[in-house]
Amino acid sequence: MKFKTNGLIIKEQNIREQDKLVTVLTDSHGIIRAFVRRAKNIKSPKCAATGLLCYSKLSVFENKGTYTIDEAQSIEMFIKLRNNVRNMSLAQYFCELSMTLCPKEADANDYLRLILNALHLLANEKKDPLLIKACVEMRLMLLCGYMPDLVMCDSCGTYESEQMAFIPKTGKLLCQSCAQSNGARGISASKSVITALRHTIYADFDKLFSFSLSDDSLRLLNVITESYLSSVTEKDFLTLQFFKMMEDTP
Repeated sequence: MKFKTNGLIIKEQNIREQDKLVTVLTDSHGIIRAFVRRAKNIKSPKCAATGLLCYSKLSVFENKGTYTIDEAQSIEMFIKLRNNVRNMSLAQYFCELSMTLCPKEADANDYLRLILNALHLLANEKKDPLLIKACVEMRLMLLCGYMPDLVMCDSCGTYESEQMAFIPKTGKLLCQSCAQSNGARGISASKSVITALRHTIYADFDKLFSFSLSDDSLRLLNVITESYLSSVTEKDFLTLQFFKMMEDTP
C-alpha cells in the first residue's frame, strides 16, 4: 500500500553507507519508522527532506508493517534552531516526548500541529523556551487522555485562593487551607501560576502560547508540568536533562 502524508522527522539512524532509518511523526499515521534508500546522497532530494527536525511531504510505501519512504519534499527545515544549542536541545526533548506519547500508526494531526507550532516559536525566538515547554508538556498530557482536574479545589470546591497546591500524582488542586489540613504533598503556587497552568489545558489551541509570567513564576510552572508528566509517564527523559544543563550554562 502506498500513501502520501506530511510528517516531522523526530529521529534518524544511519543504515549502511547510503541508507537510513527515520522515525516520523505523521499527521495521518502517527509515529512510524521508515527506511529511506540512498538518503545520505547529497544529490538526492530525500537527503535534506528526511533530516532531523525537517517537516516534509512524504510518499510512503507500506508492506506487512514495514515502511519505506519513496519520495520526500521539505516544507520547513527549522534551520534557525541550529543557531541556538539550548533551543535545539529543547526541540530534541519535544522529539523524545513525541516518540513516547504520540499514537503509533493512527491519526495524530493534533499532536503534529502542537509540536510544529512549538518548533516555529522556538526557532524564531518568539516566546520564552520555558513557556513553550510547559505548554507542550501539559497539552500532550491532555491529548493522551491524562487531563488534570484544575477547575477547583478537589476537597472544598474553592476556585481560587492566594496559594493553591498541585498534586502531581493525582493531577488535582487543593486550596491552601485544604492542603494544610490534609497534609497533602503538593507543589504550592500563586494565583498567577495556577492561572497559567489552567491556560495550558483549557485555552483554545490558537491562544495556547498567549500568556506571560515572571521568570520565577515560569520556572515554578515548569516544575509543576515536569512533575505531572514524570508522574504519568514514569520515565526519565535524557534530552530533558541535557536541556536543563544548557539552561544552567551561562
